Amino acid sequence: MFFKLTVAVCLFAAVSCDVSHLRKPYQGDDSQVQILRQESDINPDGSYNFAYETENGISAQEQGHIVQINKDQVAKTAQGSFQYISPEGQPISIQYVADENGYQPQGDLPTPPPVPAAIQRAIDYILAHPQQPEHVRKF
Repeated sequence: MFFKLTVAVCLFAAVSCDVSHLRKPYQGDDSQVQILRQESDINPDGSYNFAYETENGISAQEQGHIVQINKDQVAKTAQGSFQYISPEGQPISIQYVADENGYQPQGDLPTPPPVPAAIQRAIDYILAHPQQPEHVRKF
């Protein structure tokens, strides 16, 4: 009886103990980010879905399935979205479809920097003066 009571008290203490102070909170170190939510389902017909969210603001979700393009060709189609915080602190959100027509993102797409003027002049020159094929001499 005493043994059962001791085990019950120890179990109660372990269950009710607050150990949240033992977990290291996220402090910007991406190698220690916790996964807050993760779901995944793969079906026998090839369809699937997944979703996840991390404590540093990254989240993603996607659904996909197989479609018949024609009698001899099938393709995987997918649609989904992902979100994250850019290094500049801006929230980025992308929605996409990926199918037989390729990857088609929409949303907060990054804009590349402008091409430097010297490089653009070189590109313009090359386009205006295409290389002529060399004539090969046969010996």
